[in-house]
Amino acid sequence: MLTVSLLDAHLSRCRSARHLLQIHAQFLASGLLADAFAASRLLLFTTSAAAGRLLPRPLDHSLRLLRLVRSPNAFCCNTVLKAALRQGLPHLCLPLYASMPALPDAYTYPILAAACAARGDAGEGRQLHSHAVRHGFGDDVYLRNALMRMYSACGCVVDARRVFDEGPVWDAVSWNTILAAYVRAGDVEQAVGVFARMPERSAAAVSSMVALFGRCGMVDEAKRAFDEAEHRDAFTWTAMISCFERNGQFVEALGVFSDMRGEGWPVDEAVMVSVIAACTRSEVMQNGEVCHGMVFRAGLGLRLNVQNALIHMYSSCLDVSAARRLFDSGESLDHFSWNSMIAGYLKNGRVEDAKALFSVMPDKDNVSWSTMISGCVQNNQSSEALAVFDSMKAHGIRPDEVTLVSVISACTNLSALAQGKSVHKYIREYRYNITIVLGTSLIDMYMKCGCLDAALEVFDTVEVKGTPCWNAVIVGLAMNGLVTKSLDMFSEMEASGTAVPNEITFTGVLSACRHAGLVEEGRQFFKLMQNKYQIVPNIRHYGCLVDLLGRAGYVKEAEDLIQSMPMSPDVPAWGALLGACWKHGDSEVGERVGRKLVELDPHHDGFQTMLSNIYASEGMWQCVKDLRGSMKQHVAKAAGYSVVQPSHSS
Repeated sequence: MLTVSLLDAHLSRCRSARHLLQIHAQFLASGLLADAFAASRLLLFTTSAAAGRLLPRPLDHSLRLLRLVRSPNAFCCNTVLKAALRQGLPHLCLPLYASMPALPDAYTYPILAAACAARGDAGEGRQLHSHAVRHGFGDDVYLRNALMRMYSACGCVVDARRVFDEGPVWDAVSWNTILAAYVRAGDVEQAVGVFARMPERSAAAVSSMVALFGRCGMVDEAKRAFDEAEHRDAFTWTAMISCFERNGQFVEALGVFSDMRGEGWPVDEAVMVSVIAACTRSEVMQNGEVCHGMVFRAGLGLRLNVQNALIHMYSSCLDVSAARRLFDSGESLDHFSWNSMIAGYLKNGRVEDAKALFSVMPDKDNVSWSTMISGCVQNNQSSEALAVFDSMKAHGIRPDEVTLVSVISACTNLSALAQGKSVHKYIREYRYNITIVLGTSLIDMYMKCGCLDAALEVFDTVEVKGTPCWNAVIVGLAMNGLVTKSLDMFSEMEASGTAVPNEITFTGVLSACRHAGLVEEGRQFFKLMQNKYQIVPNIRHYGCLVDLLGRAGYVKEAEDLIQSMPMSPDVPAWGALLGACWKHGDSEVGERVGRKLVELDPHHDGFQTMLSNIYASEGMWQCVKDLRGSMKQHVAKAAGYSVVQPSHSS
């Protein structure tokens, strides 16, 4: 006769599906179906991980068993509900609840709340909440905590807060749950309010706040919460390290990691990924190699996320061979592994190696294609970038905005107008939203290819015209000789209220003034950028104004401007002034500037020729002779080249 004790003994020795079915048959024959406790023992086993290894569909087996039990209790039903949730079948939980042969208890509704959270279904969650209240469980703190988690997971933070505020009692889990809801929603103000009111700030609460502050760039607040914490755990330390790393404070991140190790905390996968990322972005290879050694001593060397972080670190720090050794030793590589390795080759200029690896990548995703295309563009292989783009389309992969911007840049670099128009047509056909970034790329391409009408048409289609769009039009019009139109667009930009001029804008308008010889306007724009927009002129702004003044004959003013520059003048600025001296016959300034240029760039034959001509115009023949002798010794003519490449053909 099978008893509960014998049933437990048989189940503990069960190692096969056949054995389990024999136990099941004995259970039915023994009459234990009337014993809810005995049934619960068998249900517990059939819903366990052990049964999952024996049966192909263990939940179906459990459901059939539950239907055979004569008087199942809530525990039996809850066991099956938990199994459905654990096996990734939350959609079955509410139908099972609706057909439950027993009344629910205090443990039923938290399981159902977790199922609603897994499905992200706030509507079902509210129905469940209503049922729980009607059955008298509305004040159960365990259920209220589960409901708060459910509402938070469904994005209904207001509902979660209502549950919290209506609770007659709160425990530590209640406080942590409502805090986690605000942290998840990114609501700093409410999270800070809850954190301040917490009777006891657990390590989990501190970790949540540090992580939230880190995501919002509030590093000082994160450090204060960390420093004032009474309780810390490994997650708290990891959150602080990640906060510093995320916000570009890599030395501080490594300092916190050192303190963590000094206090004897063990390292885990999450903290090592953050620390390796800090080493990567600080480009301090020595720290990265130390972390690599620590990873293997901690037994984390085979963890995929750690391997990927190390591959990315070595690739970024120009040790692509070390990255490849790690890549080749990886047992289970993912897309990130392949993409990091390809990006590492491209960053190091090894395009052929990148192409070879890309060609054997088993399952290329959008990032893979985008990485390859942008890497080719950055390595001056724009034709290859367009070929990869053609292959991407042939494989049926729809590019994202980042990829399209890279492809348009390739067309711009090649002056490949036909291909640029083809890409624009593709964008229209597939109804891509013309964002600021995408619109700016198209405008720049059309402007540099001389298609002004097409560029202005794109500009008009961009709904929110940010500063980059205006800059592309202003600079493009000036570059194409439409100076008046360029300056008119600047006035429209100021009046638009949607964009503020920046350094690039003023480079464009000053270049326009230079091309048209608008001296007074150039002076005014140079003052405007400083007085109205508080933009400190850079060397390009000074260079434009120096060239403008010099061309117009204001040679002394141009020289004074160069002398007043807060940075060292570059060769183009001095060269523009020398050209102005030669053009306007100012030998005195020309001689000074020419000598300066010969010192800065002794191998530039043009500057030496101009200085020689200035000496000749003054009858300084010995100086001419000495300079030409020097030129014979030092100057090598640079080979000419064309900046216009032949169009890429698809």
